Amino acid sequence: MSNKVMQWIDRRFPLTSFVQHDLSEYPTPRNLSYWWNFGSLAGIVLVLQVLTGIFLAMHYKADVNMSFASIQHIMRDVNYGWLLRYMHSTGASAFFLVIFIHMARTLYYGSYRAPRELLWWTGQGLLLLLMGTAFMGYLLPWGQMSFWGATVITNLFRATPFIGDQVVVWLRGDYTVGDETLTRFFALHYLLPFVIIGGVMIHLIALHMVKSSNPSGIDLADKDNIPFHPYFTIKDLYGLGVFLMVYFGFALFFPNLLIEPANNIPANPMQTPNHIVPEWYFLPFYAILRSVPNMVGGVVAMGLSVILFAFMPLLDRSKIPGGALYRPIFRVQFYLFIIDMLILGYIGYVPPTDQTIVIGQIASIAYFCSFFVVPFISTAEEKWLRKRGLPKQVEALIASEELQKAQKKTGGK
Repeated sequence: MSNKVMQWIDRRFPLTSFVQHDLSEYPTPRNLSYWWNFGSLAGIVLVLQVLTGIFLAMHYKADVNMSFASIQHIMRDVNYGWLLRYMHSTGASAFFLVIFIHMARTLYYGSYRAPRELLWWTGQGLLLLLMGTAFMGYLLPWGQMSFWGATVITNLFRATPFIGDQVVVWLRGDYTVGDETLTRFFALHYLLPFVIIGGVMIHLIALHMVKSSNPSGIDLADKDNIPFHPYFTIKDLYGLGVFLMVYFGFALFFPNLLIEPANNIPANPMQTPNHIVPEWYFLPFYAILRSVPNMVGGVVAMGLSVILFAFMPLLDRSKIPGGALYRPIFRVQFYLFIIDMLILGYIGYVPPTDQTIVIGQIASIAYFCSFFVVPFISTAEEKWLRKRGLPKQVEALIASEELQKAQKKTGGK
């Protein structure tokens, strides 16, 4: 009976061939490590966020007089509403953590280089959509930190040349953050995850066109790879199990750890908090914004700090495969960049003082230098490595890649 059903479907939609080609028999490098699990984990977290968000939206009221109370209603009166709310709030942090690790792995192993530039750029577009979705969702609880955070961030758009004031009014729907702002932020927060799902489909199509990268940096022929199922489905399921233990550990036992205490107080436009802090995943970029004394310059620096990642395929000119795996100078630079991001995150969290402002400015300069020196480091490092003599493993990888390119040109002979 099941065979007849599948045959009926296959005559009208290529379901079986799709599953075999893109899921089951999809050729995958055999040396992928667990760092490659975070791509699939990001997709699972997206599904969790969409599902919990849909159920929360059934009970949420997008009204300045009712939104904070509706959150309390969800927490206290709706069956397992507290679990849905904590899963959603914890899932937002988990989503960014998974995405940041996924990006760090891509940077470390040089997976953004040709022919995967478009794959990297679609990922950067997804990151921007995710940031916009998270920012709009942060206003919905209508707590003190939500209100003042939205006020500060929307005010930044006044830096837009000539039409800054009009842009701010358009974003808010009013001259101040109020009911119109809450309504449109709720509508966009509900809509954008489905746009992200569409972007993920494009991202996956781009991935399956160029195939997954691997730690060695050399793209092997399909005959030298192994099918995705069952080898990597088992590996992904193991990674998912570990992730869910950590995820539910936070959601069930430490749900308020990542929620600012001031956000448990209803929004009060007449009382400004002593220190306005965004969510932790925005802290490094917020620190860059604060490190520039001029508002226009700060907004430009913050925007550039996010967009610069998209230029990595153009900045990195090295032809040594494997990214930082075989490039000692690039590896040191990568670790220094991670340390700099942590410093910026701390500076963005603490209240501004003379000392923290100076540290933030130095860390911000180091952040931008990490990108701008990549072309010079990659070129000089490659010359140094070739002059010094590449490791035998790297020479073998380069020879293997050149042989495969030659075979493609000669039709596999």
